[in-house]
Amino acid sequence: MELGLAVIRTEAAAIENLEKQVNEHFVRACEYMLHCQGRIVVTGMGKSGHIGNKIAATLASTGSPAFFMHPGEASHGDLGMITAGDVVLALSNSGETAEIITILPIIKRLAVPLISMTGNPDSTLSREADVNIDVSVSREACPLGLAPTASTTAALAMGDALAVALLETRGFTELDFARSHPGGSLGRKLLLHVGDIMHTGDKIPRVNGQSTISEALMEMTAKGLGMTAVIDAEQKISGVFTDGDLRRTLDRGLDLHSTAVTEVMTRGGITAQANQLAAEALKLMEDNKINGLLVVDDGNNIIGALNMHDLLRAGVV
Repeated sequence: MELGLAVIRTEAAAIENLEKQVNEHFVRACEYMLHCQGRIVVTGMGKSGHIGNKIAATLASTGSPAFFMHPGEASHGDLGMITAGDVVLALSNSGETAEIITILPIIKRLAVPLISMTGNPDSTLSREADVNIDVSVSREACPLGLAPTASTTAALAMGDALAVALLETRGFTELDFARSHPGGSLGRKLLLHVGDIMHTGDKIPRVNGQSTISEALMEMTAKGLGMTAVIDAEQKISGVFTDGDLRRTLDRGLDLHSTAVTEVMTRGGITAQANQLAAEALKLMEDNKINGLLVVDDGNNIIGALNMHDLLRAGVV
């Protein structure tokens, strides 16, 4: 426990000390990336490379197109990944990583902005960069002072700071985020519409106003949504009959075969529209403590139906 706490405290202190490095160099780095007409090419070797990979992924998912380029592979052809209009972000704690220093002349010849993130502001990489962000730490969390620990944590935190600063400046929204995460839960919540998951056509449970309760019950059983719409002669919704209405009907001792469903239905009912987000339909159900919704068009004509199980299957819940 003592050793674990010592690591956490060392790395927390390293991040706290970064505050003074969010300065004019940080702003210039953001400006280069904000005005980048191509992509942000992130590079780094070893542990810095792993951090660089994550920074590139974070930038790409928050509105700043980016990818990771391995510096070792770069000198064997991958430098062709860098094109005019790109910006290079190079990570090296020492600032003297051989694989990066080797490709510096080519990067300079391409005349693309070079941002460095180093732990040594007097290093070769720092001096050659258009702007250097100092992410130096007083010591590593490793007791031998060898394994990159606090230094990689500091670089990761600074990368997040850059990405979020760009995100806010670009006006990047939740919907933008969802578009780059369509397979995630947020993507499903923000991109999926009621029309994408509702039952349509003959799968919509519905009976007319002359139907009895037993006929409505048979329709509910056949369609399996726990409810049925009650529609008038013009196919507009008069009301909805649900499992809850059935329980209240049984409590009253009404004859299911002779009582019209219009006597016991919920008039009007809560409805949704096909262009609403599925997440909005979920909120409607939660707020009104119901398990299903009828979907109508602008003229109140029924065009679909869905229930909580449909939202569960779609991953919205």
